[in-house]
Amino acid sequence: MIIDTDVLIWELRGNHKAQEILHSSIPFSISVITYIEIIQGMKDKKESNSFIKQIRKWGVDIVQISNDISTRAMIYIEQYYLSHSMELADALIAATCVNRSETILTANEKHYKHIPNMQIKRFIP
Repeated sequence: MIIDTDVLIWELRGNHKAQEILHSSIPFSISVITYIEIIQGMKDKKESNSFIKQIRKWGVDIVQISNDISTRAMIYIEQYYLSHSMELADALIAATCVNRSETILTANEKHYKHIPNMQIKRFIP
């Protein structure tokens, strides 16, 4: 399973449902895009280091962007930017999931539901 950025944010904010589902999903993966988004949202180095330590403790697989993933994301932007306002980060995360045939856990189902072959598990905070 690939965890979307929003679920990790809920967990960082202390949401018990997010904490439970993440702990029951170990081991899980995240896109490198999710990792970058989370790090960019940190308020200081201490918070950033704490997150990095937790990711390592959980044994999270951080999936890098390959040629196949970037090509698929490019196609998603071409197909869905105008009709669904698809953003770059969501296109790359979706491409990662589809490329690896993995389900995404997300509370932002609307970002992905129009993508063919996208397997979505809805998280309700």
